[in-house]
Amino acid sequence: MTDELRKRPFARPLLFWIAGFVLQLCFPVATVSWVLLFPVAAVLLYSFLPVQRKEGCSFLYEYRWVWGLAFLCLILFLSIQMTAYREQGLLLPPASPNGLQAWAAEQQMHWVGKLERLRLTEAERSVLATLTAGYRQAMDPEVNRQFIVAGVVHLLSVSGFHVAVVGCFVSYLFALLPRRPFFRLLNFLLTFAVVWGYTCLTGLAVPAVRSAVMLTIFLAGRLLRRNTDSYNTLFASAFLMLVYQPFYLLDIGFQLSYLAVFSILYFQPRLSRWIPLRNPLLKAPWEAITVTLSAQTGTFFLCCYYFGQFSTVFLFTNLPITFLSGILLPVTLLWIVLPEWFPLVGCLQAGAELLTKSLLWVVESFSRVPGATLRFHFDFLSMLGGYLLLFLLLCYWRNRQVKRLFFLLGALFLWLVYQIILALGLR
Repeated sequence: MTDELRKRPFARPLLFWIAGFVLQLCFPVATVSWVLLFPVAAVLLYSFLPVQRKEGCSFLYEYRWVWGLAFLCLILFLSIQMTAYREQGLLLPPASPNGLQAWAAEQQMHWVGKLERLRLTEAERSVLATLTAGYRQAMDPEVNRQFIVAGVVHLLSVSGFHVAVVGCFVSYLFALLPRRPFFRLLNFLLTFAVVWGYTCLTGLAVPAVRSAVMLTIFLAGRLLRRNTDSYNTLFASAFLMLVYQPFYLLDIGFQLSYLAVFSILYFQPRLSRWIPLRNPLLKAPWEAITVTLSAQTGTFFLCCYYFGQFSTVFLFTNLPITFLSGILLPVTLLWIVLPEWFPLVGCLQAGAELLTKSLLWVVESFSRVPGATLRFHFDFLSMLGGYLLLFLLLCYWRNRQVKRLFFLLGALFLWLVYQIILALGLR
C-alpha cells in the first residue's frame, strides 16, 4: 500500500483534503484548526537552526517524514479553512454568475439555438441538446425515464465520454502534423483550446471540467515526454477541483463520475484479461462490454442509494448507444461549427438527424422490455456496507487468505442482517 501511494503523490493530499472537509462539515473546527500550523512553524524554524546534522545530508532529506507530516498538517488546515469559507458562502443569497460562467451559459444557449434548424421533434431535439451541450432544461421527463430504464442516463450528462470523444477526434485531425517539437506543442495547444472550448459550451458542468482537467494533465505529460499514471491523473484532477470548491464532493455527478472512472481503471484491465482477444472485430466490442461492467460495478451501490433502481438491460443498450453517440457527437459539433455554405453541411445535418432518431429508437425499444429495471433502495449505511463488502472481496481475491475470507463472510452476514431488519421495519 505504501509503495502504491508513493507512486501516486496526489493520493495523500487528496485524502487529507477530503478528511479536512468531512471534519469541518461534521464538527466545525475552523477555529481549533489553527493549532495545525504549530507543527509547520516548528519544522520551518528548526530547519534554520545551526544543529548538528549528518555530513553531506541536509535537514530536508534527512528527515523527510517530518516534512511530510508538516505538509499534511498544512493541507488539513487549508482544507478546513476553505470549507468554512465556502460554507459561509452557501448561507448567503445566491450570487450572480461570474463573467466566465455567464459567457459559458450564453454560448451554450447560442449553440442550442442552432439545433432549431434540424428536422427533429421537440423530444429528439431536447435529447440532442442534452447530449451535445449539456442543456437539460427542455428535456422531456418521459424520455429521461426511458434513458434511466435503459441504463444509459449517464449519456445525458456531459462527462468523460463526451470530452474524450471530442479530444480523440481533434487529436486524429491534428495527427497529420509533423512530429517535430513545434508541431507537438501546436497540437497540444489546439487540442487544449478545443477541449476547454467544448467544456465551456456545456456550461462548465462538473463532470466535463473533471474530464478536461484530466485530459489536460495527460496531454501535458505526453508533451513533456513523461510517463503518466492514470490513477495519479485522476487524483490530481479531483484534488484541483476540490481545492477550488470542496463542496463538489457532495455533488452526485462528481461522485458518480470519479467512482466510475476509478472503477474502469481498476476493473477493466482485469476483466479484459479473462477472455484475451486479438481479432479487432471482437476485441473492440469486448473492451466496450468490460468498460460498461466495470463502471456499473463501481457505481451500483451509489446508484441504488440515490435513484433506488438498477437497469437489467444496460449491458445490451450501452454498446449500440455508445457507438451511435460516439458518431453523433462529432457530427453534430461539426455541423454547428461549419458555415451553412460549406459543401458537407447538408450531409452532416442528414447524418445528425438520422443518428438522433436511431439513438432514441434504440433507447425506447429497450425501455419497453419487461423487467428492464429492478428496485433496490439502499440507505446510507447499506451503501457504505456494500462498498465495504466489495473492498473485502477484492482483498480476498488478491491474496486468497483464509482470514480475509472470514472477514468477508462476517461482514456479509452483518450486512444481510441489517437489510432484514430494514425490510421488517424493526429499525
